[in-house]
Amino acid sequence: MDKGQTWRQRLYIIIFETSTPAAQRFDNWLLVTILASLVVVMLDSVEHFHSRYAEVFKALEWFFTVLFAIEYGLRLYISPKPMRYAFSFFGLVDLLAVLPAILALMFADAQYLMIVRAIRLIRVFRVLKLRQYLSQANFLLVALRGSKQKIIVFLVSVSTLVTVYGALMYVIEGPANGFTSIPISIYWAVVTLTTVGFGDITPQTPIGQMLATLVMITGYSIIAVPTGIFTAELANAMRLEGQMEHDCPHCRKKLHEYNASFCSRCGGPLFGRPAASASPARSAPETD
Repeated sequence: MDKGQTWRQRLYIIIFETSTPAAQRFDNWLLVTILASLVVVMLDSVEHFHSRYAEVFKALEWFFTVLFAIEYGLRLYISPKPMRYAFSFFGLVDLLAVLPAILALMFADAQYLMIVRAIRLIRVFRVLKLRQYLSQANFLLVALRGSKQKIIVFLVSVSTLVTVYGALMYVIEGPANGFTSIPISIYWAVVTLTTVGFGDITPQTPIGQMLATLVMITGYSIIAVPTGIFTAELANAMRLEGQMEHDCPHCRKKLHEYNASFCSRCGGPLFGRPAASASPARSAPETD
């Protein structure tokens, strides 16, 4: 470590970076502490352990809370831009590691919100230097953005469908068979269309059973639609990732394969003289 660095700079490297052994040890111990706090919360939710070790769990939980509060305060103090860190993704995640304990002072059931500390485990991507997985996850984000409009149209269509099915089932079965209202009937249609089938409400009349059969078949028919939309956009995103941005000098097409020498649209060369190399040389006239 550079001797010219101040203690604040050294602390910044240890807490925010992973380039030094000390920083890696800090992150590893942080993850161990987070896992330990999650284990305490989960064990405390079991009545057998809670009745015997409630005070121990409470003391451990306050220990972890104070520890995370100190860590969060240090991050704010040594950060060059504290407000930027506080409203960043990891800043909000770190705040969530402390906030549930404060809420537990006012609301008893809020102590189980401490399980949100599991979100902090995503730091494992930074600690274990798995940035390539985060970059690959960009494909998923691109595919989601590309398929957003198609999926919205699909969801609106499905919502209309279950509303129609629910209304029909309410008219056919009625309150006597458990379909006490149209919202309850729509709930049944959603459960049946998605092939979940809780079985809490079932049609009793032959016509209602025929409609239920139609809903089930419709569910199997459309269940693969959003998967197909997302898969197509994902494949397109991965295909575009393997292309370079270089304007064709002839047709101005922007994206081409990395190893391409000729344009896939017009066939002209991508590099070199644009016009002269694209057209073959005129042959000399034959002489007798």
